[in-house]
Amino acid sequence: MKTPIYLDHAATTPIRPEVAETYMKTMQTVPGNPSSVHSHGRAARKSVDDARQQLARSIHAEASEIILTSGGTEADNLAVTGTAMSRRHLGKHIITTKIEHHAVLTTCEALEKSGFDVTYLPVDRNGQVTVQQVTEALREDTILVTIMYGNNEVGTIQPIKEIGELLSDHQALFHTDAVQAYGVLPINVNELQVDLLSVSSHKVNGPKGVGFLYQRKGIDSFPIIHGGSQERKRRAGTENVPAIVAFAKAVQLSADVQLENVMRYKYYQTIMKKAFQQSEVEYEPTIEEGTPVLPHIFNVYFPGTDIESLLVNLDLEGISVSSGSACTAGSLDPSHVLLAMFGKKSPRLRSSVRFSFGYGLSEEDVQQAAERIALVVKRTMK
Repeated sequence: MKTPIYLDHAATTPIRPEVAETYMKTMQTVPGNPSSVHSHGRAARKSVDDARQQLARSIHAEASEIILTSGGTEADNLAVTGTAMSRRHLGKHIITTKIEHHAVLTTCEALEKSGFDVTYLPVDRNGQVTVQQVTEALREDTILVTIMYGNNEVGTIQPIKEIGELLSDHQALFHTDAVQAYGVLPINVNELQVDLLSVSSHKVNGPKGVGFLYQRKGIDSFPIIHGGSQERKRRAGTENVPAIVAFAKAVQLSADVQLENVMRYKYYQTIMKKAFQQSEVEYEPTIEEGTPVLPHIFNVYFPGTDIESLLVNLDLEGISVSSGSACTAGSLDPSHVLLAMFGKKSPRLRSSVRFSFGYGLSEEDVQQAAERIALVVKRTMK
């Protein structure tokens, strides 16, 4: 049996051994509820507070600006719905893009049913929007602009800093879904001038089920989960202490190797390209050279292939990858990202694959994977 090779780190990442150890140790030694006033509760509160400080430092924020959540989806929902509900007296217009994660898109669609007006900005063939597009879409009653930092399917990085500057003298709050970028690229919320930023632990080799929303101080918050007064009354529910502490550990470890990883992932792309060329496989990177992209995401178009057959055959070869297609009733619906970039008639919708790199991969793994991929592509071409 061939050694399995995991190339789907944009979907989720393996938890690092040090992080798993931290999780288990915290679970065994910190049993208290952080809201309790006794010694066990105070110990749990200190663990959460220390972790919150670590998370805040990672984006140059203050600890009080970090709202701990169950993950990126909840953080996105809280940012979008919470902002819409807390600022609806100022207007009901929201601006987003057609290639956002579904956690943002479906939330915006739900808000439309509640009377909000949403503008979905189109993107170019590289999946980018421009500052000019945002400028033209802005209205006096715009209360929120939500644009992802780096796309989860194709890796395109948006001009977040420039959009932040544009919105600095407008009433609209600025949210960015940074789930894919966090831990891969350095992030400074003050330089970006964002008001809200979403993050998830399991994309940085931490445990699933935990994340955070950065919310700039001074912003009114409308909770979407009701209950106790945790998270300064912004997000109810007993804190998941072991997961939070382990998340902070994962963030610390990722920061130590961030620059090194950027170079490594770019090299992995080079290895794959060379292997495809040597195998005389017809391929084309989805994103054109010169476009800013996340280094760990490499989306590739293989002309003449079919995504369903390709994914099945790659899996049989021990290669775990993804497409942006969604499985619905046993068939694959085209990726909404590629649809927005290339149109519904493009063959890319049925022939594009996302490779994504991360912890645990070696040069040898990537080389071997690329060679197996080339064989599968040749075998499955129509």
